[in-house]
Amino acid sequence: MLYYSTNKLSPPVNFRDAAVTGIAPDKGLYFPENIPVLPHDFFKQLKSKTKAQIAFEVISPYVGNTIAKEDLFAICAETVNFDFPLKKITESIYSLELFHGPTMAFKDVGARFMSRCLSYFSKGSDKKITVLVATSGDTGSAVANGFLDVKGVDVVILYPSCKVSKIQELQLTTLGKNISALEVQGTFDDCQSMVKQAFSDEALNQQLSLTSANSINVARWLPQQFYYFYALQQWPHQLTPVVSVPSGNFGNICAGLLAYFSGAPIKHFIAACNSNDVFSNYIVNKTFIPKTAEATISNAMDVGNPSNFIRLLELFAHNHKHVKEMISNCCVSDSLTAETILEVYKKHNYLLEPHGAVAYKGLQSYLELHPNQKGIILETAHPVKFDDVVQKIIKNKIEIPASVEYLFKLEKKSSVIKPEFKELKDFLLAKN
Repeated sequence: MLYYSTNKLSPPVNFRDAAVTGIAPDKGLYFPENIPVLPHDFFKQLKSKTKAQIAFEVISPYVGNTIAKEDLFAICAETVNFDFPLKKITESIYSLELFHGPTMAFKDVGARFMSRCLSYFSKGSDKKITVLVATSGDTGSAVANGFLDVKGVDVVILYPSCKVSKIQELQLTTLGKNISALEVQGTFDDCQSMVKQAFSDEALNQQLSLTSANSINVARWLPQQFYYFYALQQWPHQLTPVVSVPSGNFGNICAGLLAYFSGAPIKHFIAACNSNDVFSNYIVNKTFIPKTAEATISNAMDVGNPSNFIRLLELFAHNHKHVKEMISNCCVSDSLTAETILEVYKKHNYLLEPHGAVAYKGLQSYLELHPNQKGIILETAHPVKFDDVVQKIIKNKIEIPASVEYLFKLEKKSSVIKPEFKELKDFLLAKN
Protein backbone atom coordinates (compact mmCIF):
# COMPACT_ATOMS: atom_id res chain seq x y z
CA MET A 1 0.00 0.00 0.00
CA LEU A 2 1.29 3.43 -0.97
CA TYR A 3 0.01 6.82 0.13
CA TYR A 4 -0.25 9.92 -2.03
CA SER A 5 -0.44 13.54 -0.92
CA THR A 6 -3.80 15.24 -1.21
CA ASN A 7 -1.93 18.18 -2.78
CA LYS A 8 -0.66 15.78 -5.51
CA LEU A 9 2.82 17.38 -5.59
CA SER A 10 4.85 14.83 -3.59
CA PRO A 11 5.84 11.26 -4.51
CA PRO A 12 3.89 8.36 -2.98
CA VAL A 13 5.32 6.74 0.17
CA ASN A 14 4.74 3.58 2.17
CA PHE A 15 3.01 3.38 5.56
CA ARG A 16 6.25 3.74 7.52
CA ASP A 17 7.27 6.96 5.80
CA ALA A 18 3.75 8.39 6.00
CA ALA A 19 3.56 7.64 9.74
CA VAL A 20 7.03 8.95 10.57
CA THR A 21 6.76 12.20 8.58
CA GLY A 22 3.08 12.80 9.38
CA ILE A 23 2.51 15.25 6.57
CA ALA A 24 3.72 15.24 2.95
CA PRO A 25 6.54 17.54 1.76
CA ASP A 26 3.99 19.52 -0.27
CA LYS A 27 1.99 19.99 2.99
CA GLY A 28 -0.84 17.73 1.86
CA LEU A 29 -2.28 14.88 3.91
CA TYR A 30 -1.39 11.32 3.05
CA PHE A 31 -4.20 9.22 1.60
CA PRO A 32 -4.18 5.53 0.60
CA GLU A 33 -3.88 4.90 -3.14
CA ASN A 34 -6.68 2.37 -2.86
CA ILE A 35 -9.15 1.27 -0.20
CA PRO A 36 -8.98 -2.50 0.36
CA VAL A 37 -12.27 -4.37 0.23
CA LEU A 38 -12.60 -6.95 2.97
CA PRO A 39 -13.60 -10.48 1.88
CA HIS A 40 -17.15 -11.72 2.35
CA ASP A 41 -15.96 -14.30 4.90
CA PHE A 42 -14.67 -11.50 7.14
CA PHE A 43 -18.21 -10.22 7.70
CA LYS A 44 -19.69 -13.72 7.79
CA GLN A 45 -17.36 -14.60 10.69
CA LEU A 46 -17.34 -11.14 12.31
CA LYS A 47 -19.27 -12.09 15.46
CA SER A 48 -16.81 -14.89 16.30
CA LYS A 49 -13.61 -12.87 15.82
CA THR A 50 -11.63 -11.30 18.65
CA LYS A 51 -11.07 -7.55 18.75
CA ALA A 52 -7.37 -8.09 17.98
CA GLN A 53 -8.17 -10.29 14.96
CA ILE A 54 -10.56 -7.70 13.55
CA ALA A 55 -8.05 -4.89 14.02
CA PHE A 56 -5.24 -6.93 12.45
CA GLU A 57 -7.27 -7.95 9.38
CA VAL A 58 -8.57 -4.43 8.82
CA ILE A 59 -5.21 -2.65 9.16
CA SER A 60 -2.88 -5.19 7.51
CA PRO A 61 -3.41 -4.01 3.90
CA TYR A 62 -2.69 -0.42 4.93
CA VAL A 63 0.54 -1.31 6.75
CA GLY A 64 1.83 -3.68 4.08
CA ASN A 65 5.29 -5.11 4.77
CA THR A 66 6.52 -2.15 6.84
CA ILE A 67 5.79 -4.05 10.07
CA ALA A 68 6.29 -7.79 10.50
CA LYS A 69 2.93 -9.59 10.76
CA GLU A 70 3.53 -11.01 14.24
CA ASP A 71 4.60 -7.57 15.50
CA LEU A 72 1.60 -5.91 13.88
CA PHE A 73 -0.75 -8.39 15.54
CA ALA A 74 0.87 -7.62 18.91
CA ILE A 75 0.46 -3.87 18.28
CA CYS A 76 -3.21 -4.41 17.43
CA ALA A 77 -3.79 -6.56 20.53
CA GLU A 78 -2.25 -3.91 22.80
CA THR A 79 -4.19 -1.13 21.07
CA VAL A 80 -7.64 -2.62 21.66
CA ASN A 81 -7.22 -4.42 25.01
CA PHE A 82 -10.29 -2.76 26.52
CA ASP A 83 -14.04 -2.92 25.93
CA PHE A 84 -16.15 -1.17 23.27
CA PRO A 85 -19.70 -1.98 24.46
CA LEU A 86 -22.76 -1.20 22.37
CA LYS A 87 -25.49 -0.04 24.79
CA LYS A 88 -29.19 0.22 24.00
CA ILE A 89 -30.69 3.62 24.86
CA THR A 90 -34.06 3.37 23.05
CA GLU A 91 -35.66 0.85 20.72
CA SER A 92 -34.03 2.67 17.80
CA ILE A 93 -30.85 4.24 19.22
CA TYR A 94 -27.75 2.48 20.50
CA SER A 95 -24.59 4.00 21.94
CA LEU A 96 -21.13 2.69 21.10
CA GLU A 97 -19.14 3.58 24.21
CA LEU A 98 -15.60 4.49 23.25
CA PHE A 99 -14.48 5.67 26.70
CA HIS A 100 -13.33 2.46 28.35
CA GLY A 101 -9.65 2.99 27.49
CA PRO A 102 -6.96 4.52 29.73
CA THR A 103 -7.92 8.18 29.14
CA MET A 104 -11.67 7.54 28.72
CA ALA A 105 -11.88 8.81 25.13
CA PHE A 106 -12.14 7.35 21.62
CA LYS A 107 -8.74 8.75 20.75
CA ASP A 108 -7.07 6.11 22.90
CA VAL A 109 -7.32 3.75 19.92
CA GLY A 110 -5.45 5.91 17.43
CA ALA A 111 -2.92 7.18 19.96
CA ARG A 112 -2.05 3.71 21.24
CA PHE A 113 -1.69 2.30 17.73
CA MET A 114 0.44 5.19 16.52
CA SER A 115 2.74 5.21 19.56
CA ARG A 116 3.50 1.54 19.13
CA CYS A 117 4.11 1.95 15.40
CA LEU A 118 6.54 4.82 15.96
CA SER A 119 8.28 2.86 18.69
CA TYR A 120 8.68 -0.03 16.23
CA PHE A 121 10.01 2.26 13.50
CA SER A 122 12.46 4.03 15.83
CA LYS A 123 14.25 0.84 16.90
CA GLY A 124 17.91 0.97 15.98
CA SER A 125 17.81 4.70 15.24
CA ASP A 126 19.74 7.19 17.34
CA LYS A 127 17.66 10.12 16.07
CA LYS A 128 14.85 11.18 18.38
CA ILE A 129 11.37 11.76 16.91
CA THR A 130 9.46 14.82 18.13
CA VAL A 131 5.69 14.34 18.02
CA LEU A 132 3.72 17.59 17.70
CA VAL A 133 0.02 17.55 18.48
CA ALA A 134 -2.67 20.22 18.67
CA THR A 135 -5.62 19.27 20.87
CA SER A 136 -9.08 20.57 21.68
CA GLY A 137 -9.14 18.18 24.63
CA ASP A 138 -9.06 14.40 24.24
CA THR A 139 -6.36 14.05 21.59
CA GLY A 140 -3.77 15.52 23.94
CA SER A 141 -4.55 13.25 26.86
CA ALA A 142 -4.73 10.14 24.68
CA VAL A 143 -1.45 10.95 22.94
CA ALA A 144 0.26 11.81 26.24
CA ASN A 145 -0.79 8.48 27.74
CA GLY A 146 -0.01 6.49 24.59
CA PHE A 147 3.52 7.90 24.19
CA LEU A 148 4.54 8.13 27.85
CA ASP A 149 8.01 6.60 28.31
CA VAL A 150 8.24 5.52 24.64
CA LYS A 151 11.96 5.49 23.92
CA GLY A 152 13.24 7.76 21.19
CA VAL A 153 10.09 9.90 21.14
CA ASP A 154 9.40 13.33 22.66
CA VAL A 155 5.84 14.68 22.64
CA VAL A 156 4.86 18.37 22.57
CA ILE A 157 1.14 19.08 23.04
CA LEU A 158 -0.49 22.43 22.22
CA TYR A 159 -3.87 23.14 23.78
CA PRO A 160 -6.05 26.29 24.00
CA SER A 161 -5.96 27.90 27.43
CA CYS A 162 -9.26 27.73 29.39
CA LYS A 163 -10.94 25.79 26.56
CA VAL A 164 -10.48 22.20 27.73
CA SER A 165 -12.08 20.52 30.72
CA LYS A 166 -10.26 20.19 34.04
CA ILE A 167 -9.75 16.45 33.72
CA GLN A 168 -8.59 16.77 30.12
CA GLU A 169 -6.03 19.38 31.17
CA LEU A 170 -4.77 17.29 34.07
CA GLN A 171 -4.40 14.24 31.85
CA LEU A 172 -2.09 16.05 29.45
CA THR A 173 -0.18 18.33 31.87
CA THR A 174 0.72 16.05 34.79
CA LEU A 175 2.75 13.27 33.18
CA GLY A 176 6.11 14.98 32.65
CA LYS A 177 8.99 12.77 31.46
CA ASN A 178 8.94 12.84 27.63
CA ILE A 179 5.63 14.77 27.51
CA SER A 180 5.57 18.61 27.32
CA ALA A 181 2.36 20.67 27.39
CA LEU A 182 2.08 24.14 25.84
CA GLU A 183 -0.91 26.19 26.97
CA VAL A 184 -1.72 28.48 24.03
CA GLN A 185 -3.53 31.77 24.67
CA GLY A 186 -5.86 31.25 21.72
CA THR A 187 -8.17 28.71 20.05
CA PHE A 188 -7.70 25.14 18.84
CA ASP A 189 -7.41 26.46 15.30
CA ASP A 190 -4.48 28.62 16.47
CA CYS A 191 -2.83 25.50 17.90
CA GLN A 192 -3.45 23.53 14.71
CA SER A 193 -2.12 26.38 12.57
CA MET A 194 1.10 26.57 14.61
CA VAL A 195 1.65 22.83 14.22
CA LYS A 196 1.17 23.10 10.46
CA GLN A 197 3.64 26.00 10.35
CA ALA A 198 6.18 23.86 12.18
CA PHE A 199 6.00 21.26 9.45
CA SER A 200 6.43 23.98 6.82
CA ASP A 201 9.52 25.49 8.45
CA GLU A 202 12.56 24.12 6.60
CA ALA A 203 15.13 25.27 9.17
CA LEU A 204 13.19 23.62 12.01
CA ASN A 205 12.78 20.38 10.09
CA GLN A 206 16.49 20.25 9.35
CA GLN A 207 17.23 20.19 13.07
CA LEU A 208 14.33 18.06 14.30
CA SER A 209 12.61 14.90 13.13
CA LEU A 210 9.01 16.10 13.39
CA THR A 211 5.81 14.14 13.04
CA SER A 212 2.18 14.80 14.01
CA ALA A 213 -0.08 12.80 16.33
CA ASN A 214 -3.24 14.52 15.16
CA SER A 215 -5.56 12.55 12.91
CA ILE A 216 -3.73 14.11 9.96
CA ASN A 217 -1.23 11.29 10.61
CA VAL A 218 -2.35 8.04 8.94
CA ALA A 219 -1.17 5.99 11.94
CA ARG A 220 -3.61 7.95 14.14
CA TRP A 221 -6.41 8.07 11.62
CA LEU A 222 -6.61 4.58 10.08
CA PRO A 223 -7.11 2.53 13.29
CA GLN A 224 -10.22 4.53 14.14
CA GLN A 225 -11.97 2.18 11.70
CA PHE A 226 -11.71 -0.64 14.22
CA TYR A 227 -14.58 0.30 16.48
CA TYR A 228 -17.06 0.63 13.61
CA PHE A 229 -16.54 -3.09 13.08
CA TYR A 230 -16.89 -3.70 16.83
CA ALA A 231 -20.26 -1.91 16.68
CA LEU A 232 -21.40 -4.11 13.81
CA GLN A 233 -20.16 -7.19 15.68
CA GLN A 234 -22.60 -6.36 18.51
CA TRP A 235 -25.46 -4.98 16.37
CA PRO A 236 -28.56 -7.07 17.28
CA HIS A 237 -30.72 -6.29 14.23
CA GLN A 238 -30.91 -7.46 10.62
CA LEU A 239 -31.56 -3.86 9.62
CA THR A 240 -28.41 -2.05 8.49
CA PRO A 241 -27.65 0.78 10.96
CA VAL A 242 -27.31 4.51 10.45
CA VAL A 243 -24.28 5.91 12.31
CA SER A 244 -24.18 9.40 13.83
CA VAL A 245 -20.66 10.69 14.45
CA PRO A 246 -19.75 13.77 16.54
CA SER A 247 -17.69 15.70 13.97
CA GLY A 248 -15.09 18.39 14.58
CA ASN A 249 -11.85 17.72 12.71
CA PHE A 250 -13.64 15.02 10.63
CA GLY A 251 -11.05 12.29 11.24
CA ASN A 252 -13.52 10.00 13.00
CA ILE A 253 -16.23 10.09 10.36
CA CYS A 254 -13.62 9.70 7.61
CA ALA A 255 -12.41 6.54 9.36
CA GLY A 256 -16.00 5.28 9.45
CA LEU A 257 -16.30 5.98 5.73
CA LEU A 258 -13.14 3.95 5.11
CA ALA A 259 -14.82 1.06 6.92
CA TYR A 260 -17.91 1.56 4.75
CA PHE A 261 -15.93 1.58 1.50
CA SER A 262 -14.14 -1.56 2.73
CA GLY A 263 -17.52 -3.29 2.84
CA ALA A 264 -18.89 -2.54 6.32
CA PRO A 265 -22.71 -2.68 6.22
CA ILE A 266 -23.56 0.88 7.23
CA LYS A 267 -26.64 2.45 5.65
CA HIS A 268 -25.91 6.13 6.16
CA PHE A 269 -23.76 8.57 8.15
CA ILE A 270 -24.70 11.71 10.03
CA ALA A 271 -22.01 14.35 10.52
CA ALA A 272 -23.26 15.70 13.86
CA CYS A 273 -21.75 19.14 14.45
CA ASN A 274 -22.14 21.90 17.01
CA SER A 275 -22.29 25.56 15.93
CA ASN A 276 -18.90 25.09 14.24
CA ASP A 277 -20.64 23.64 11.23
CA VAL A 278 -18.67 24.15 8.02
CA PHE A 279 -20.12 20.88 6.71
CA SER A 280 -23.67 22.24 6.45
CA ASN A 281 -22.39 25.14 4.39
CA TYR A 282 -20.61 22.68 2.08
CA ILE A 283 -23.79 20.61 1.66
CA VAL A 284 -25.85 23.72 0.82
CA ASN A 285 -23.34 25.71 -1.22
CA LYS A 286 -21.06 22.92 -2.56
CA THR A 287 -18.06 24.88 -1.23
CA PHE A 288 -15.83 24.28 1.77
CA ILE A 289 -15.31 27.61 3.55
CA PRO A 290 -13.33 27.62 6.82
CA LYS A 291 -14.51 29.93 9.57
CA THR A 292 -13.32 31.12 12.96
CA ALA A 293 -14.07 28.53 15.64
CA GLU A 294 -16.69 29.31 18.28
CA ALA A 295 -16.45 28.03 21.87
CA THR A 296 -19.17 25.52 22.81
CA ILE A 297 -19.86 22.99 25.56
CA SER A 298 -18.84 20.22 23.12
CA ASN A 299 -15.37 21.72 23.00
CA ALA A 300 -13.53 18.89 21.20
CA MET A 301 -15.61 19.79 18.12
CA ASP A 302 -14.77 23.50 18.22
CA VAL A 303 -12.99 23.41 14.87
CA GLY A 304 -13.59 25.97 12.15
CA ASN A 305 -11.10 24.58 9.64
CA PRO A 306 -11.17 20.77 9.89
CA SER A 307 -7.96 19.26 8.53
CA ASN A 308 -9.56 15.97 7.51
CA PHE A 309 -12.22 17.56 5.33
CA ILE A 310 -9.92 17.08 2.35
CA ARG A 311 -9.89 13.35 3.07
CA LEU A 312 -13.68 13.28 3.07
CA LEU A 313 -13.63 14.87 -0.37
CA GLU A 314 -10.98 12.40 -1.58
CA LEU A 315 -13.14 9.48 -0.43
CA PHE A 316 -15.92 10.68 -2.72
CA ALA A 317 -13.62 11.86 -5.54
CA HIS A 318 -14.80 15.43 -4.77
CA ASN A 319 -18.31 14.51 -5.94
CA HIS A 320 -20.71 16.70 -3.94
CA LYS A 321 -23.76 14.67 -4.98
CA HIS A 322 -22.29 11.43 -3.63
CA VAL A 323 -21.26 13.11 -0.36
CA LYS A 324 -24.78 14.44 0.10
CA GLU A 325 -26.31 11.02 -0.60
CA MET A 326 -24.16 9.23 1.99
CA ILE A 327 -23.83 11.85 4.74
CA SER A 328 -26.53 14.00 6.35
CA ASN A 329 -25.61 17.23 8.06
CA CYS A 330 -26.97 18.53 11.34
CA CYS A 331 -26.09 21.49 13.54
CA VAL A 332 -26.88 21.29 17.27
CA SER A 333 -26.74 24.37 19.46
CA ASP A 334 -25.49 24.40 23.05
CA SER A 335 -29.02 24.83 24.38
CA LEU A 336 -30.26 21.86 22.35
CA THR A 337 -27.24 19.81 23.46
CA ALA A 338 -28.09 20.53 27.10
CA GLU A 339 -31.78 19.71 26.55
CA THR A 340 -30.79 16.40 24.96
CA ILE A 341 -28.50 15.42 27.85
CA LEU A 342 -31.28 16.12 30.37
CA GLU A 343 -34.01 14.42 28.32
CA VAL A 344 -32.03 11.20 27.77
CA TYR A 345 -30.92 11.15 31.41
CA LYS A 346 -34.48 11.50 32.73
CA LYS A 347 -36.31 9.36 30.17
CA HIS A 348 -33.82 6.59 29.54
CA ASN A 349 -31.47 6.72 32.55
CA TYR A 350 -28.47 7.12 30.23
CA LEU A 351 -25.93 9.88 30.76
CA LEU A 352 -24.56 11.45 27.59
CA GLU A 353 -21.58 13.76 27.45
CA PRO A 354 -21.91 16.86 25.20
CA HIS A 355 -20.38 15.32 22.04
CA GLY A 356 -22.46 12.17 22.32
CA ALA A 357 -25.51 14.38 22.92
CA VAL A 358 -24.86 16.21 19.64
CA ALA A 359 -24.68 12.83 17.88
CA TYR A 360 -27.85 11.64 19.66
CA LYS A 361 -29.83 14.70 18.61
CA GLY A 362 -28.61 14.33 15.05
CA LEU A 363 -29.68 10.69 14.91
CA GLN A 364 -32.98 11.38 16.69
CA SER A 365 -33.86 14.06 14.13
CA TYR A 366 -32.90 11.76 11.25
CA LEU A 367 -35.03 8.89 12.60
CA GLU A 368 -38.04 11.17 12.89
CA LEU A 369 -37.87 11.47 9.10
CA HIS A 370 -36.95 7.78 8.64
CA PRO A 371 -39.00 6.00 11.34
CA ASN A 372 -38.32 2.49 10.01
CA GLN A 373 -34.57 2.76 10.55
CA LYS A 374 -32.34 2.28 13.60
CA GLY A 375 -28.96 3.68 14.41
CA ILE A 376 -25.81 4.02 16.48
CA ILE A 377 -24.24 7.06 18.07
CA LEU A 378 -20.58 7.28 19.00
CA GLU A 379 -20.22 8.23 22.66
CA THR A 380 -16.68 9.50 22.36
CA ALA A 381 -15.76 10.29 25.97
CA HIS A 382 -16.81 9.58 29.55
CA PRO A 383 -19.23 12.21 30.93
CA VAL A 384 -16.89 12.87 33.87
CA LYS A 385 -14.44 14.52 31.48
CA PHE A 386 -17.06 17.27 31.16
CA ASP A 387 -18.40 17.11 34.69
CA ASP A 388 -18.53 20.89 35.13
CA VAL A 389 -20.97 21.11 32.20
CA VAL A 390 -22.93 17.88 32.66
CA GLN A 391 -23.49 18.22 36.43
CA LYS A 392 -25.07 21.65 35.96
CA ILE A 393 -27.43 20.22 33.37
CA ILE A 394 -28.61 17.14 35.27
CA LYS A 395 -28.30 18.82 38.69
CA ASN A 396 -26.63 15.72 40.03
CA LYS A 397 -23.09 14.74 40.89
CA ILE A 398 -21.10 12.46 38.57
CA GLU A 399 -18.99 9.92 40.39
CA ILE A 400 -15.33 10.30 39.46
CA PRO A 401 -13.83 6.95 38.40
CA ALA A 402 -10.81 5.78 40.38
CA SER A 403 -8.85 5.72 37.12
CA VAL A 404 -8.80 9.55 37.07
CA GLU A 405 -9.37 10.54 40.71
CA TYR A 406 -5.62 10.49 41.38
CA LEU A 407 -5.09 13.29 38.82
CA PHE A 408 -6.46 15.91 41.20
CA LYS A 409 -3.53 15.27 43.53
CA LEU A 410 -0.92 15.90 40.82
CA GLU A 411 0.75 19.16 39.89
CA LYS A 412 -0.07 20.76 36.55
CA LYS A 413 3.05 21.42 34.46
CA SER A 414 2.65 23.54 31.34
CA SER A 415 4.31 26.43 29.54
CA VAL A 416 2.05 29.33 28.55
CA ILE A 417 2.72 30.76 25.09
CA LYS A 418 1.06 33.25 22.75
CA PRO A 419 -0.60 31.94 19.56
CA GLU A 420 2.52 32.83 17.56
CA PHE A 421 4.64 30.31 15.67
CA LYS A 422 7.89 31.93 16.81
CA GLU A 423 7.14 31.00 20.42
CA LEU A 424 6.56 27.36 19.45
CA LYS A 425 9.71 27.31 17.33
CA ASP A 426 11.81 28.80 20.12
CA PHE A 427 10.47 26.22 22.57
CA LEU A 428 11.26 23.32 20.21
CA LEU A 429 14.77 24.52 19.45
CA ALA A 430 15.54 25.16 23.11
CA LYS A 431 14.28 21.68 23.98
CA ASN A 432 16.42 20.03 21.33
